[in-house]
Amino acid sequence: MSRAESAEYVADASRRVERVYGVLARVYDGFFDWALGPGRRYAVSELMPRAGERVLEVGVGTGLSLPLYPVGCDVVGIDISEPMLDLARTRLEGLEHASVLLERMDARKIAYGDGHFDKVLAPYVISVVPDPGKVMAEIVRVCRPGGTVIVVNHFQSAFAPLAALEHLITPLSTWVGFRMDLPVVAVTCTPGLRLVRTQRVNLFGLWHLLEFRRI
Repeated sequence: MSRAESAEYVADASRRVERVYGVLARVYDGFFDWALGPGRRYAVSELMPRAGERVLEVGVGTGLSLPLYPVGCDVVGIDISEPMLDLARTRLEGLEHASVLLERMDARKIAYGDGHFDKVLAPYVISVVPDPGKVMAEIVRVCRPGGTVIVVNHFQSAFAPLAALEHLITPLSTWVGFRMDLPVVAVTCTPGLRLVRTQRVNLFGLWHLLEFRRI
């Protein structure tokens, strides 16, 4: 595949993700939160942002995590889906919450300067985006040295028969917005990050929380 063809493939995949999550916005909370909510809540509690700290949430979606952030920290939530962001804005109404700014943004090109954030959270987004390496590189860029990066995601199983099944059904799963066979090294080998710990979360422990320190 040529560079031009590769770029067009990524652009098509990005547009498909945007369309899919535009549709899913209406049912996302009821369909996904029962299964993914525990990991999301655990991730925010592990970030433990303090007053004055700046936090970036990549793939903020409908804003399910926003009420969990403590008053006094500054949160920026980005997502490529405007319908998702509309629901997130509605969720903030009437809540006593952290200072929150919601922006439509492609995570492959985050519109903030180097080292701008103290902490970055990426919940259930790395297997959704068409270019995980580029997104991880952007996350590293905007997190300050010594800062915290937390990724929550499903990764391809280390159990060979299950890994083969995940690979087999990935062409189907991508049409509902995510891939099942993303290898964990797509995240753990990111330059500029040191893995601090790994924690299984959610139903049957099929998802992982990875905590990194920005080098």
